[in-house]
Amino acid sequence: MIHLPSAVRVYLATTPCDMRRSFDGLHALVSAVMQLDAFAGHLFVFANKRRDRVKILYWDRDGFAVWAKRLEQGTYAMPFTESGEVRCEITAQELGALLSGIDLSQAKRRKRYHRKATEAA
Repeated sequence: MIHLPSAVRVYLATTPCDMRRSFDGLHALVSAVMQLDAFAGHLFVFANKRRDRVKILYWDRDGFAVWAKRLEQGTYAMPFTESGEVRCEITAQELGALLSGIDLSQAKRRKRYHRKATEAA
């Protein structure tokens, strides 16, 4: 299981990515295509067309870091869409499940308590 601070968000690119991209190329995708701030400390997840490779870009206090994994067998169940949506937000738990080989589209989320946000006066 991946333990991340609650302020960290996980954004998943919903279109395949060229895995030859590294720091600058992935940063360009986050800024131009996903239209998000790559310096915010969030995780940005990319996968290739065959869905057997994944890269995660994140800002680590004083520079970008890239985590990469190539599967020797099998694929990730990445939810690629053709609807024009370029990103979706998932939880850290869903990212852990996705990296473990679980298909999120078939997983069922059980009801949990969520505290309602109070408005500041």
